[in-house]
Amino acid sequence: MSTYLLVHGAWHSGTAWKRVIPPLTEAGHRVLTPSLTGYGDRAHLLSPATGLDTHVEDIVRLIKTENLTDVVLVGHSYAGMVVTSVINEVPERIAQLVYLDAMVPTDGENAIDVIPLTQFLIDQAAQTDAPWRIPPLPEQPDTGLFGVTDPADKAWLRTLLSDATVLSFQQRVQLDNPAADRIPRTHIECTVGAPPHRRPVPPVQPNGTPAQRWELATGHDCMVTAPVELSDLLLKLG
Repeated sequence: MSTYLLVHGAWHSGTAWKRVIPPLTEAGHRVLTPSLTGYGDRAHLLSPATGLDTHVEDIVRLIKTENLTDVVLVGHSYAGMVVTSVINEVPERIAQLVYLDAMVPTDGENAIDVIPLTQFLIDQAAQTDAPWRIPPLPEQPDTGLFGVTDPADKAWLRTLLSDATVLSFQQRVQLDNPAADRIPRTHIECTVGAPPHRRPVPPVQPNGTPAQRWELATGHDCMVTAPVELSDLLLKLG
C-alpha cells in the first residue's frame, strides 16, 4: 500500500480531488487531500500573511503528524512550488514526487519567476481595495474554467474556488538539501490549452535517471475532467 498525498493548486481546495480518491483507495492505497490554509474549509484563515511558506508548513506538519512515509507526493499547478519545498524539508519521507501540470521551480525561485504572467495578477490586485487578495482566474472562451468546459462541472468547480494571496506568489522556494535529489520525479502535463510559456522537462532527473514525462489530453484541472486517466497514471507510481 502506498500513501498518496495530493496537494491542490491556487484558488482550489482539497475537494477538487474528489473523483480521483475512489480509484486509488479501491486499489488499496491511502489517499490524503488536505486543503491548504486559506482554501476550502480553511478559507476563513486567509490573511495577508498567508503565503507559500504557510502552505509548505501545512504539508510538512501533516506528514509528520500522520507519520507518513514512502509518500507519493503530488502537486498540481501552484502546488508544484509547495511540494518542491516540502521535499527539501522531509526528503526521507517521500518516495515519489509528481508535478501535475505544475510550476516546476529551482532553488530560490518564486511563482513570478516560473510564470512571469503572475506579476500581472499581482498588479491587478494592487488596484483594488484588498491589494493582497487575488481572485480566481476567470473562465476563458476556448478553455473554460481552469480547463473545465462541461457546464455541470464548471458549476461544481466554482463552489470550490476562493481567493489566493499575493504573498503565495512572491515567497521563494527552498531546495538546497542534497537528499532531495534522490527522489524520483514524474511530470504529468495536460495538453489541451497548454500554456506556451511552460518550461520543458529536463531530460535527466536530479538523481541522474532519465526524466519521466506523461501527457493527458485534457485541460488543466485534469482531476475534474479526466480522473480515471489521471488515477491510472498515479497507480503506476505507487
